[in-house]
Amino acid sequence: QVQLVESGGGLVQPGGSLRLSCAASGSGFSINAMGWYRQAPGNRRDLVARITSASTTYYADSVKGRFTISIDNAKNTVYLQMNSLKPDDTAVYYCNGDLMMGRYTYRYWGQGTQVTVSS
Repeated sequence: QVQLVESGGGLVQPGGSLRLSCAASGSGFSINAMGWYRQAPGNRRDLVARITSASTTYYADSVKGRFTISIDNAKNTVYLQMNSLKPDDTAVYYCNGDLMMGRYTYRYWGQGTQVTVSS
């Protein structure tokens, strides 16, 4: 059974930093790409950043220059380093993984971790 387990959320003051981690556990898969989405109350879930197993990255305009996504393929883990955090970054952050098993690719989601930016 494949699972994505997130960690690293919490409360931080504006201008502060947090690092989120998401580990894919299980066996029989390889990573195609992983990413982070976020959803604030009343809003849709939006893509924040995405990275492929070859380390090609994508960032939403709102986080460019402040957030960095990275991947450790040996540990099946993706990280999101968030710097210069703003109150608008407050949301539940969800890890997403496109995992290949045989000929097929399946999308998995983590349970979400709360990030709150407030003084």
